[in-house]
Amino acid sequence: MGLIVAASLASTIGGLPFNVLPVMLGSMADAFKIGADVVGNIGSICFAGYLLGTLGAPFWMNRLNWRVLTLVSAAGTSGAFVLSAQVSSLPVLYAVWALIGFFASTMTCLGMRILSDLSNKERAFGLRQGVELAVTAGVLFVLPPLVIASWNYPGAALALAAVVAALSVSAFWLPTRPLGPCAAGASAPSDAGVQGIPGAAWVSLACFFLFLMGNIALWAFLERIGKALTVAPAEMGVVFSVLKLLGAVAAFCVAALGERGGARLPHVLVWLGVLGGLGLLASAAGFGAYAAGAWLWEFSFTCGCVYQAAVIARRDASGRAVVLIPAAFALAAMVGPGLAGQLVSGGGFQWVLLLAGLCSALPVGLYGRAGR
Repeated sequence: MGLIVAASLASTIGGLPFNVLPVMLGSMADAFKIGADVVGNIGSICFAGYLLGTLGAPFWMNRLNWRVLTLVSAAGTSGAFVLSAQVSSLPVLYAVWALIGFFASTMTCLGMRILSDLSNKERAFGLRQGVELAVTAGVLFVLPPLVIASWNYPGAALALAAVVAALSVSAFWLPTRPLGPCAAGASAPSDAGVQGIPGAAWVSLACFFLFLMGNIALWAFLERIGKALTVAPAEMGVVFSVLKLLGAVAAFCVAALGERGGARLPHVLVWLGVLGGLGLLASAAGFGAYAAGAWLWEFSFTCGCVYQAAVIARRDASGRAVVLIPAAFALAAMVGPGLAGQLVSGGGFQWVLLLAGLCSALPVGLYGRAGR
């Protein structure tokens, strides 16, 4: 249990930049007086760095001392947050957020790699997601009403640097090397490459990428939507902290249901839930509808992610396609915010809501007729 908790805390370092992205981009927009297009570009650049780290990790993950890697990556992430609080140049801010994404991605990959060596993977990955989202919920409960309201973006960046530094203590409870076959010199599953992945798995990966892209585009501007509705900072903190707790609940619900929903119904229900959340956000005039829409959307989106990951794993029994899921996420997170920024600048938030709705319909079209 101690190893699972330690790996989960290390992995939380990697999840923080994504999970706090809306409030950080929003406070950055206020602090630097920048438009929606620039805000979206910063989010995309962060995940360009994340994508680079994700794609490189399988080649060197098993060759490094994991405790040292955790301390170095945490120091890089924390230091980049500190630096971002000091800069006034936009190009430097771009570069710093690319570094944040790169260093954070190594922690996501390391957490998943460690837990993949454990026999009870459902228990291990379930606890990992629960720990990550619980920590994030706590951070988001404090960040908007207390830190950002008083010290704006610089205060938020320094606060996240402190959170990352605290989480880095988990390094001392991690193993230094792989626990499974890789410890004896065998290749890790993540080193297998992408040769031989069935075409159906590639199609599912592409569908997952588009699903993520549209919904992450909305996620990047969810705080800005609330700001436009004059949602107070304290209320914003409640929205985002409860939102992440609901994400954990959604993942546990899917794990409990397993395959009992069948091959098609879950994707239909996810789409209907996403549409319900988007409808509430589109018609919101204040805190109540905004919060309800954000919460329903998050619950449905999280369920969709888990179900589609299961389909990808099922379509490639070798497990090669599964290791590309973090890369699909990183690529979607790189493209989505920038695209959303252009849409908001050109026509408003309704276009981002429409994009999320259309991308969420793709799994229904793909799996609505086909079997597993």
